[in-house]
Amino acid sequence: MKLLVLSNGHGEDEIAVRIIEQLQIVTNELELTALPIVGQGYAYQKLNIAIAGRVQQMPSGGFIYKGGSPLWQDVRGGLIQLTIEQLKLVRQWGKGEGCILAVGDIVPLLYAYLSKANYAFVGTAKSEYYLRDETDWLANTSWLEKNLGSVYLPWERWLMSRPACKAVFPRDSLTTEILQQWSIPAYDLGNPMIDGIVAESKPKAVEQPNILNVLLLPGSRMPEALNNWEKILAAVSELLPALKQDRLEFLGAIAPALNLKPFLEYAVTHSWRLKAEQAQNATLTQDNATLILSQNSYPQLLQRADIAIAMAGTATEQFVGLGKPAVIIPGEGPQFTYAFAEAQSRLLGCSIIMVESPNQVGLAIAKVINNPQLLTEIALNGKRRMGEAGAACRIAQCLQDTLLRKDKPS
Repeated sequence: MKLLVLSNGHGEDEIAVRIIEQLQIVTNELELTALPIVGQGYAYQKLNIAIAGRVQQMPSGGFIYKGGSPLWQDVRGGLIQLTIEQLKLVRQWGKGEGCILAVGDIVPLLYAYLSKANYAFVGTAKSEYYLRDETDWLANTSWLEKNLGSVYLPWERWLMSRPACKAVFPRDSLTTEILQQWSIPAYDLGNPMIDGIVAESKPKAVEQPNILNVLLLPGSRMPEALNNWEKILAAVSELLPALKQDRLEFLGAIAPALNLKPFLEYAVTHSWRLKAEQAQNATLTQDNATLILSQNSYPQLLQRADIAIAMAGTATEQFVGLGKPAVIIPGEGPQFTYAFAEAQSRLLGCSIIMVESPNQVGLAIAKVINNPQLLTEIALNGKRRMGEAGAACRIAQCLQDTLLRKDKPS
């Protein structure tokens, strides 16, 4: 069986790869090809998955949904020609006997439909939690959004309800439940985003109140990540005198693709003293606090931390999925803007504490770590919003039974 995997973003590529790895365990009769609609598809290349057609990194980094300047930059950078090529490739694929796994939002979903092949969809971009919780609509949900009935718009639901669509995998249980109202083959199997990251049994802030481990997440795209990092360091400077712990440990998770040097230099300008430096790692000190920068121990940092100061997308969601709280600060973008941060706070509920500026972070963290009842609620909320680990394996098995079934009707 031939399978073409479509995805439109770095995070979506990573989720697709996790499912592919599990598919390769489930079956050895699969011929895999990937088409990263946005970017170079490095996640596929690391797994030696063949790339279909031409790939190109666009100036916006995939944020054309913001319109305006990012969209125009991509148009000038060849977006229209690349899109035409991709659509031709997908239509050609549909003339064979293969099928399609679309990962992301409406773009790969629409491509899959236009191919006329059988397809499945992993919806990573939307969740009903943007509009409602388990009991009611959120206060800022508009009349129109309520009347549309779902965060997924009618034309998106139409694409998911076509006979050629064999399975849909929403990102959480609430979204699955809503989609099933429209005869969409939606399966509640969890979110592959947190696979491979194992939570600790209890927050350390409860078990060891004199030691606080704070995760720092500046994001993964330059120059935005460095701008976010300076804001996070300003928050840390305010946090040091605000908390009276015997020891504070800050864990800076810097994306491996970035240059560590400017992050280290910014820390030094904020009164941190370099203690040790290795490839992809550095340790600094200031008073009773330690700052560790690491580019090669991301899951371990998430496990070790009690709370995060975050200006990131996927990484924040993964941390919250471990049942832990995050304080977020809106940035200048292009990704982590005020609108993005506000939407993230709706998506992740009580696990997120959104503040307006770095000088408010210390007070926000103090309130959270000194509230055992809130920490317990946050732990439960994280699992409810992000699901249990092992989703990629469950999705792969379901794909084998639905999309990839040899006896399925043509």
